[in-house]
Amino acid sequence: MRIGLIGTGRIGTFHAAALSRHPQAGSLLLADAEPARAAALADRLGATAAPTVDAVFTWGVDAVVIACSTAAHAGLIVRATRAGLPVFCEKPVAADLAGTLEALYEVSAAGGVLQLGFMRRFDAGYRTARELVRSGALGRLHTVRTMTADPAPPPPGYLPTSGGLYRDCLVHDFDMVRWVTGREVVEVYATGSDAGPPAFREAGDVDTAAALLTLDDGTLVTATGTRCNGAGYDVRMELAGELDQVSAGLDDRTPIASTEPLGPPPARKPWTGFLERFAPAYEAELDAFVRLVRGEGPNHCPGGEGLAALRIAEACELSRRERRPVALPEIASVRPSAAA
Repeated sequence: MRIGLIGTGRIGTFHAAALSRHPQAGSLLLADAEPARAAALADRLGATAAPTVDAVFTWGVDAVVIACSTAAHAGLIVRATRAGLPVFCEKPVAADLAGTLEALYEVSAAGGVLQLGFMRRFDAGYRTARELVRSGALGRLHTVRTMTADPAPPPPGYLPTSGGLYRDCLVHDFDMVRWVTGREVVEVYATGSDAGPPAFREAGDVDTAAALLTLDDGTLVTATGTRCNGAGYDVRMELAGELDQVSAGLDDRTPIASTEPLGPPPARKPWTGFLERFAPAYEAELDAFVRLVRGEGPNHCPGGEGLAALRIAEACELSRRERRPVALPEIASVRPSAAA
């Protein structure tokens, strides 16, 4: 098997290294908008560097991994699909609903294969939480709390093209809410604060956000996120039912200290970021993609799952801007430019 990987930045470098270690991934062809960067990584990994992104589609590969900037995702998904190539793509499919729908239509019409990179689906803690909820071990679920907290803001130049905190960051939490509970979000009420670094205000974004989600069975979900959590990277999901409650993401590296005299000690070494925290999950999702391409396993995250999470994020952004609850059916009738 020969895999073409497009994008050799931070996440692309991680994916390339993981695939280079995979016993069944075969050879790697690396490409980047900056050819020198792809060449340097290829030298380190013993892979082949393509001089252009176009070469990935002409040099002969069996599958494509897309890890470049968001703006290029949809076009590359469509191109790979038309070439009959299975695709793994980092989220999102596209920056907006219109682009997402267009790309997914192409995949569906061609009978193509698209696995989206929601890595938390492959995290051991989240998978156990899902099993407990689905088995009924928690009883009737009444409350879910999610949190994604970055230790420091991204570079200011990233913010205008990021899509905003809901689409770029909390979209992972929205995917987990659906995947773990098996329920759909029917209404959101969201707010945010731009009281932190001025770059957020300049980009029309927020550095901290909170959303109340109502699920189709009445379960209430609070989803919070921030770019300014100096204690460390903190991603958790708490699920409370009538019989029991559990937490995914709570361990001896969770960056939170108890003020109780008999509370647990502070984290021994707080997580520094998503690549460190979710490294095993990233490797597992790529292993699942290799098995999918080889016909040995199912698609654990089809592209439509990204559309569902994006619709929730769009509803939250609309709610924040208009300061009102937003029902999910509204998003289907709102032009993407109006919801952005």
